[in-house]
Amino acid sequence: MAEERNEYLKKIELLVDQNPDYKLEAYTFVLAVLHDTVSRLSKPRHVAGKELLEGIRQYAIRQFGPMALTVIRYWGVHETLDFGKIVFRLVESKLLSKQPQDQLEDFMDGYDFEEAFGKYKIDDETL
Repeated sequence: MAEERNEYLKKIELLVDQNPDYKLEAYTFVLAVLHDTVSRLSKPRHVAGKELLEGIRQYAIRQFGPMALTVIRYWGVHETLDFGKIVFRLVESKLLSKQPQDQLEDFMDGYDFEEAFGKYKIDDETL
């Protein structure tokens, strides 16, 4: 299991070396969000781009609270399309798979980051 994790990490490190636009944490965050999103479904299935974006929004707020926007920007992610680019780089590296209908454009204009992450409020469920 540790070897498999190391192989994943090596592939992600190679991605970062080849495309330094986004920090390693952005890639591992997307993988964690995908796992979290799928685990919340009644039964495992493919997650579409728009669904993943909503999972990203919710997970980031749960994990980082009022710092979510700052953290995501620090990773080099400034719009939802950036998350799409990360996903498709993970697909190209065979760390994720996609369906024929999946497109990078699915991640365009998903939401405004200021609106999605900048207006944090404490929710009873997060306590």
